[in-house]
Amino acid sequence: MYYKMLQFILLATAVAAAAISGPSANSISSRQIPSLPDTFEWSSSGVLVSAKDDGRNISGIKDPSIIYHNAAYHVFASTAQASGYSLVYFTFTDFAHANNATFHYLDQSAIGTGYRAAPQIFFFEPHNLWYLIYQNGNAAYSTNTDISDPSAWTAPTDFYTGTPAIVTANIGDGYWVDMWVICDAAACHLFSSDDNGHLYRSQTRLSAFPANMSEPVIALADTNKYALFEASNVYSYGPEQYLLLVEAIGSDGNRYFRSWNASAIEGPWTGLADSEADPFARSSDVVFDGAGGAWTRSISHGEVVRTDVDQRLGISPCGLRYLYQGLNPNATGDYNSLPWMLGLLTQTNSAC
Repeated sequence: MYYKMLQFILLATAVAAAAISGPSANSISSRQIPSLPDTFEWSSSGVLVSAKDDGRNISGIKDPSIIYHNAAYHVFASTAQASGYSLVYFTFTDFAHANNATFHYLDQSAIGTGYRAAPQIFFFEPHNLWYLIYQNGNAAYSTNTDISDPSAWTAPTDFYTGTPAIVTANIGDGYWVDMWVICDAAACHLFSSDDNGHLYRSQTRLSAFPANMSEPVIALADTNKYALFEASNVYSYGPEQYLLLVEAIGSDGNRYFRSWNASAIEGPWTGLADSEADPFARSSDVVFDGAGGAWTRSISHGEVVRTDVDQRLGISPCGLRYLYQGLNPNATGDYNSLPWMLGLLTQTNSAC
């Protein structure tokens, strides 16, 4: 009887352990998570979304943040024109119809008018709220209970009382831009860039978010400011596995992305595909769909298409898709007036 009871206890323990470590649990073994490749290959769509002739006089659509939720894609982006930047929201169920989506300009919500740019969207589970992170001269956020209601965003709240001292000390002639939030089980981290070779990171306790963001530290730096320029993304893709993307400006003047990975959001970050010769994504490593060929030579500010929408920013390392901004190579003029448009990269060398 004792032997049978011991067998039962051992079997129950094994079953419980298997359930804990099963595919639906956060504790899934890293051995079960496919690794990211050292070299990435992509195909690109043609232009999917461009500025509308709707009386707004918008020149370009930029900086998209995208999630897939309730059977629809939700995109938040910057609108650019000579007078400055604002934010727009649109939704669609199929990329083939993305350009037909209605633009909802968020200056019609409590977000208001004025400089607003580079949005990031995620659902913060502890508050049961959607958070929209963006830059407004500071790092700011607004919240909403319903992602599909563009009128319901709250007024901007700043994370900091002003530009942090470490940014002022290192920014040179750059700009403090492109705020990005990701959380783990204990803390939420805010990344930002300065167009001068520095990537910054702040943090606050998960239970305190969005308050009490710490003074930033330099998370990554490069003596060549163009090699670590702006538009960082950070994602989780398994237990204690994180992917960092940062936009760079290449020797040919075109934009591309470098990548690193780490076992913690705090780093240290190890190069993955982190050079101009071996990038995360660059037009020279992209096959463009359609007879028109390469409609852009810049692969610029965008985001991985996420189906896990919460604050952990989880992505699958299998078959990445990346919504990005591109530009006709012959376009000239004032930077804010350039006709940036959106396209979609699809990974063609997935390991799974």
